[in-house]
Amino acid sequence: MRISSLTLLPIAALGAPAATAQAPAVAEVHLSYCKCTPQTSVLDHGRPYVLRLVNDGGGGHDFTAPEFFAAAGVAPSDRALVAEGEVEVPGHQIREIHVNAPRLGSYKLKCSHTFHKAFGMTGQIVVR
Repeated sequence: MRISSLTLLPIAALGAPAATAQAPAVAEVHLSYCKCTPQTSVLDHGRPYVLRLVNDGGGGHDFTAPEFFAAAGVAPSDRALVAEGEVEVPGHQIREIHVNAPRLGSYKLKCSHTFHKAFGMTGQIVVR
């Protein structure tokens, strides 16, 4: 009895591992009086991330990185949280933005609230 290779194809497919999408990594940035921690966040090009912005203080802060957000693929469900490259993070709250790391490069970030940048709330996102 001969078994054709076409007959075995469905059986072989059952044993093959299923292709799954890469789970997003978490890139967490803490915003507090006069600093962003870490000051430099390193992301891998093309990888999906959850950008978790944590405001550790009682006052408002924002995460302003217009070049990064313009180049990154922001998830449609999170686009309303990003206005002109800026994400507002009220005191003691967290914002999560789902993005794909854009092209290689260094992207500046800051808090644009009055005097916050001048007092050190700056940093960068490096995509490698």
